[in-house]
Amino acid sequence: MKLFHVSEEPDISIFEPRKPLRDDLDKSKGLVWAINECCLPNFLTPRDCPRVTYHAAKHSTSEDITKFFSSSSRHCVSIEYAWFERMAKTRLFVYEFDSANFYLQDQIAGFYVSECVEMPVSVAKIDDLFSALFERCVEIRILDNLWPLGNAVQKSTLNWSLCRMRNAATRV
Repeated sequence: MKLFHVSEEPDISIFEPRKPLRDDLDKSKGLVWAINECCLPNFLTPRDCPRVTYHAAKHSTSEDITKFFSSSSRHCVSIEYAWFERMAKTRLFVYEFDSANFYLQDQIAGFYVSECVEMPVSVAKIDDLFSALFERCVEIRILDNLWPLGNAVQKSTLNWSLCRMRNAATRV
């Protein structure tokens, strides 16, 4: 299994465990976070970019697939127009880890964590995020407001993730 960490920082040589900020996680131990290959496209955006991401799963209905995809793709990343230019100019670095010390934290989100110091086994630079998503057969949506899509996809049978929504446009 391949696990990754995505960053705008080009030269991370060591990943130290950090205590989680989320209230729903145990804050007594530090963690190094990684993402699986399936969910990697969800992080091919600028770090603080609000986004609604989703992909079809084995349990997804054909009705939801028809409703939420406008192409043959089965993975979608949606951002706001306000983030288009920043996304077009952002360079990302995808660090790959040896998965030996990692364990599953959230299956739907594709999150894995390690309680150990981790060193990347490789790093890949991505200069064009839109092309990187297209190469992975990801549908890209650029919307005025993410909230209607986010609210709808949460009621679907798709695997979904709403990221950095505190930075999204005000709800309508």
